Amino acid sequence: MSGLAEKRSSRGLDQPLGEKLFQQVVLLVPLAGLALFFLYPLAIVVWRSLQQRDGAVGAGNYREILGLDHLWGVVSNSLVMSGLTALICVSLGLVIAYALNRTRMPLRWLVSLALILPLLAPSLVQALGLIFMFGRNGLVTYLTGIELQIYGLPGLVIANSMYALPQAVMIMAVALRHADRRQYDAALVLGASPWRRFCDITLPALRFGILSAAFVCFTVTITDFGNAAVIGGNYRVLASEIYAQVVGQMNFNMGAVVGILLLIPTLLAFYLEKVAGQRGDTGEGAIPVEPDRWAPRDLPLWIITHLTALFLIAIVAVVVFASFVQLWPYKMSLTLKNYNITTQGGFDPLWTSLYASLITAVFGTIMLFALVLAQRKMPRSSARLVYLLAIIPVGVPGLVLGLSYVLAFNVKPVFPGILYGSALLIAFCNFYHYHSQGFLTMVTGIRNVPKQLEETVTTIGGGTWASLRDAIIPIMVPTLISVFFFLFMRGMVTLSAVIFLITPKLSVGAVSVMRLDQAGSSTQAAAFSVLIMLTVLAAMGLMRVILKLQARLTRSTGAS
Repeated sequence: MSGLAEKRSSRGLDQPLGEKLFQQVVLLVPLAGLALFFLYPLAIVVWRSLQQRDGAVGAGNYREILGLDHLWGVVSNSLVMSGLTALICVSLGLVIAYALNRTRMPLRWLVSLALILPLLAPSLVQALGLIFMFGRNGLVTYLTGIELQIYGLPGLVIANSMYALPQAVMIMAVALRHADRRQYDAALVLGASPWRRFCDITLPALRFGILSAAFVCFTVTITDFGNAAVIGGNYRVLASEIYAQVVGQMNFNMGAVVGILLLIPTLLAFYLEKVAGQRGDTGEGAIPVEPDRWAPRDLPLWIITHLTALFLIAIVAVVVFASFVQLWPYKMSLTLKNYNITTQGGFDPLWTSLYASLITAVFGTIMLFALVLAQRKMPRSSARLVYLLAIIPVGVPGLVLGLSYVLAFNVKPVFPGILYGSALLIAFCNFYHYHSQGFLTMVTGIRNVPKQLEETVTTIGGGTWASLRDAIIPIMVPTLISVFFFLFMRGMVTLSAVIFLITPKLSVGAVSVMRLDQAGSSTQAAAFSVLIMLTVLAAMGLMRVILKLQARLTRSTGAS
């Protein structure tokens, strides 16, 4: 094919009308979704933050809230809490990631299990477990008589560290896997000690991974509402301040202002993390570093890693145990009555979560697949613009996105107001909350589709549909499955993004856990948490079974 023909093909000049229409649909529909369910609600938040009580438009709300005596204390509390959490997660994450990837640690499965557990439930389950273990009526207090001060800053830091730690470990584990064994071999030949090799090779190579992990943990915890609601006590943070303004005082304009304030550190952390990621070494062509043995290093790493894993498991285990207790902690006999939930809507919120999460997964997978298909055929400059737009949602806290949905869709009963109070709107909010992570996964998957394979299909007379059927979809199936279950599982456990979208007639599982705990039914809150965890665990197991069956089918098809 000549250069001119290639240019004409890339511009779509030689495409049949049906293929041109398909290319426009797969681009415009996802972009319209981003515009309506992400950009438009955020614009409403900005607008409402500028609307003053007298109807004028200006910076009066900002001046008023910045003049509040307690605001700077709330901001300071948020920064201190998230800073401490990021420091703990990076320190422990580095130890655990190093132990998993550079040593021959026994019981690796136990550590992997512990790191999965915080991802199976809403963030507030960690706080609930800490209260069952160390609270005023906790197991430790009941057995020893020693009452620990777990409420406030200590409890928030521990609970948020448990919630964010798996993400820190995953980021630094990826950075460790990108290292090149040849550097270590050269240092060994030069007589460098293990400690010197760690300081001169490992740490410099990890600096961008450490920065990325710190920024991710900071962002995740400064915007989290679940743990603050359950164990924060009188320690007020920005997330709880937004909730107080909107739900407690029904002051949506001031809530929008606090949302904008919460958006600033999050976007700054997102920008710095992206700069760090762009400057980091991709590790292409590197020879993997093999785990080795060195007792003076390994034993401390193993002890810290296994103690952390046991702590994570114990906190979740005590929640499961409490769900079967007759009357915590005074009557510890086991019963199933806690699973007979009749208050806070009974099991309806769980079914709503299932329904909304399925919509999130189906709708989200289709939209993301369409967007990466369109981006693949676009000129590089346009593709970069779409890429930037698609990853921007990761910098918007769930609490701010949920507030923006209230302001944008809780309007007159015409479109888009007809969506408010429906599971469909909750599903859309969940999807656009996790849009960036799903999009990046899709991009990685479609890059595995060889261009030559598509060209071969085109050469033998196949069009867009044949290329999809014979080249793209068969290779993209594992990615499509992974994105589907990722969106489903995150939809089941999200709290911050949907806390403002519930109504007296509609709630979700994570909110019911919070409400049951606030109503004093902590053991029923534990039971509801267990049901959510079992649902997510079943989804994870089903995903692995489907992926294994798909891989086996692919191998058998290739062999035949």
